[in-house]
Amino acid sequence: MLSREEVDGYIGKLADGSVDYDEVEEGLWLVASGDDELKVVINYTPPVVVMRVNVMDLPSDAAAQTKLMRKVLQFNTELVHGAYGLEGQHIVLTSAHQLENLDFNEFQASFDDIDLALASHVPVLAENGEA
Repeated sequence: MLSREEVDGYIGKLADGSVDYDEVEEGLWLVASGDDELKVVINYTPPVVVMRVNVMDLPSDAAAQTKLMRKVLQFNTELVHGAYGLEGQHIVLTSAHQLENLDFNEFQASFDDIDLALASHVPVLAENGEA
């Protein structure tokens, strides 16, 4: 099973070390993605490591929510490692992996999947979430 230190090393290797990150508490990192406003939270909680992003709040208008949720479900089919979901009134993007046999390539692919989703999906989601 990967240790916290090994996960920290994986984070440091992302994009050849050019990704900014900060361990805000033991086993919990904030990692800059391609979108400067959205940070990927990486949480080391054995036996898994979880990557998570708060994408946006749900609009209050029911018609806008319906339009937005349809788009979110469509985007879920494009994700390889993660999925969009709801947490209260927030749309989140998450990915979880077993630490038992997680290698760096899978870790990076999962982070890249999230990073690409943030770059390509969030502008469309923001547009669809308007009333």
